Amino acid sequence: MIQTFARTHFTGGIRLLALAAIVAIAMPFAAARGATPAEDFVQANVQKGLTILNSGGSKEQKREQFRSFLLGLTDLKRVADYTLGPVKNSTSPADLAAFEDAFREYAFAVYESEFTKYSGQTLKVTGSVQRKADDFLVSTVLIDPHAAKGSDPITVDFRIFGSPGHFTIADIIVLGLDLAITEQDDFSSFLSQNNNSVKALTANLKERAARVRAGGSLSGK
Repeated sequence: MIQTFARTHFTGGIRLLALAAIVAIAMPFAAARGATPAEDFVQANVQKGLTILNSGGSKEQKREQFRSFLLGLTDLKRVADYTLGPVKNSTSPADLAAFEDAFREYAFAVYESEFTKYSGQTLKVTGSVQRKADDFLVSTVLIDPHAAKGSDPITVDFRIFGSPGHFTIADIIVLGLDLAITEQDDFSSFLSQNNNSVKALTANLKERAARVRAGGSLSGK
């Protein structure tokens, strides 16, 4: 399923970012080997996500718990700012804050609409690379028991920033596709057609979030 999303990424990069993160969170990890702190962070938070998704309580309670969990796991402000590209530098603090809020709420809407759809797969950590003192790339492969025999494994890499005890997920790379860059391309296209108006993009994200919550299409840029 992730392969399909990756091949159609220009229909909406935020959907890819949200879906890839949810797939990762909603899947148990295969047995861990000797792991680095960054790898342990990814594994431990998958288990936290599973606990929330499989817990009792009402749908609303689980939704609120899951939102709080995602805020602690994913640096959505960093991702939002990155997706604006150079336009960020000429955006007023008020407009930037409004955009970041809209980006976060749209991401939540997509997460909430998708997180119950995945089960049975296993995500296995295969290694990690420390790029800088606070920058790590954790590599995993998706093992799908329903995949056709002989299918290539799906790679999902996590860009982790911070230090032990203070890690956050800043980007996800599916089958070599950098989802933050994909989202930046999506927004750049929208902005180029709307006089580089961040206010217009913010309004558009709010419309998309409302459409998703109403059970409609994720597209409609």
